Amino acid sequence: MPPRAPVLRRPRRVALIVETSNSYARGILEGVIDYIREHEPWSVYLPEQGRGARPPHWLTKWKGDGIIARIENRGIATCVARTRLPAVDVSAARLLPKLPWVETDDVAIAERAFQHLAERGFRSFAYVGDAVFAWSKLRQAHFTELARIAGHAVHVYDVPRAPTWDQQQKALAAWVRKLPRPTGVMACYDIMAQRVLDACRVADVAVPEEMAVVGVDNDELLCRLADPPLSSVRPDTRRTGYEAAAQLARVMAGQPVSSAATLVPPLGVVSRQSTDVLAVEDRHVAEALRFIREHTADGIAVKDVLTNASLSRRALESRFRHIVGRTPHEELVRTRIARVKILLAETDLPIALIAERTGYSHIEYLSAQFRRVTGTSPRQYRQQYRRRVDSRAC
Repeated sequence: MPPRAPVLRRPRRVALIVETSNSYARGILEGVIDYIREHEPWSVYLPEQGRGARPPHWLTKWKGDGIIARIENRGIATCVARTRLPAVDVSAARLLPKLPWVETDDVAIAERAFQHLAERGFRSFAYVGDAVFAWSKLRQAHFTELARIAGHAVHVYDVPRAPTWDQQQKALAAWVRKLPRPTGVMACYDIMAQRVLDACRVADVAVPEEMAVVGVDNDELLCRLADPPLSSVRPDTRRTGYEAAAQLARVMAGQPVSSAATLVPPLGVVSRQSTDVLAVEDRHVAEALRFIREHTADGIAVKDVLTNASLSRRALESRFRHIVGRTPHEELVRTRIARVKILLAETDLPIALIAERTGYSHIEYLSAQFRRVTGTSPRQYRQQYRRRVDSRAC
C-alpha cells in the first residue's frame, strides 16, 4: 500500500490591528513574531495603522481566522465584535470585556517609577498624565497611593485640552514653576515626559538637580533625543505580544481561554541622566551639581565649581561628602567618565575626539583616568560593549 499523502493545512490568517508608530506597539509585534517562529506559521495581515485610528475598511468582511488588536476606541471595538472571529485585546481601554486580554501591569509600572525616585531621596512627588487614557489614570492612582503610604503628597497634573500645543506647554510650565524643589516626577509615558522636560526648560528648572523626570515605555529614540536623556520604565512588550499570540492560538484551536486580565510586569527602569541625581535641598550643593553637569565638557576643574558655588573649598567638600557621598572632584570625574562611556558605546567617534568633547586636554589623561575608574581602557570598553550588543542580536 502506498504511503498516505500528508494532509496540508493552510496557515492561519491573523490580522494584527496594532500600530507601528511607537516602540511599545512594535514590541508587541516582535512578541507575536517570536511566537509564530516557535510554533505554527501564520499568514499575517498588518495594515498601516495609527494609534486609535479607525480599523481598516476590509476588516468587517474579512474571511480570516483571528485578530490581535489594540482596541482603543468604540470604532475598533465595534468592528472587531462584528467579525465574530477569535480575538485578543492588547489595550488597557478594555472595551470588549469578554475577550481574552493581555496588557502591561500598570500598577507594577507605577511601583517601579515611584521606587526609582524614592531611592534617590525624593520626598516631594508629582505625576503628569493624560486623563483620556485609562492606563494613565491607573498609573496615577497607584503612584499617588504609594506616595501617600510613604507619607508624601503628590502634585497631579492632567494635560488640558487647550486649543494649541503652545498653550498646553505654557500651562504646564506655569505648573512646573510652582512645584517644590527638589521634586521627582513620573510622566504617564515617554512623550509626556519629553513635554515635562521642555516645560522645565521654559520654567528655568534644572533637570535632574531640581526636578527628576521618569517616563514609561523606554522608547530608545525618544529617550536619547530628550535633553537630558530620559530615564524610563521598560515594559516587557515582547512578552505581552507573545502571550497574546499564544492565547489567540488556543482560541482558534477551540480551547477555552479566560477573559480575566493577563498582566505583564515591566522589566525595570532604564536609568539615564534625567534622574541621575540625589534629591538635594542644599541650594549650594544643588547649584554645584548643576554646574558640573552643564559644563563637564568645558574642561572645568574644582576651582571653577568653587567659584560658582560661592563657598570655601572646605565647606563645599564637607557638604558634598555629607549629601552626595563624594567630593566635588570625584563627582566631576564620575560625570565625565559617564559621558565618555555613552560616546564609546553609542558612537564611532575616535577616542581623541571623545576626549576633546568630554573636557580632557589629552587623550592620555582620559585613558589613564578611564582605566583607573573602570579597570579597562576606552578601546577595550567599546569592544566589550559591541560584543554584548552583537550577542543579544543573535
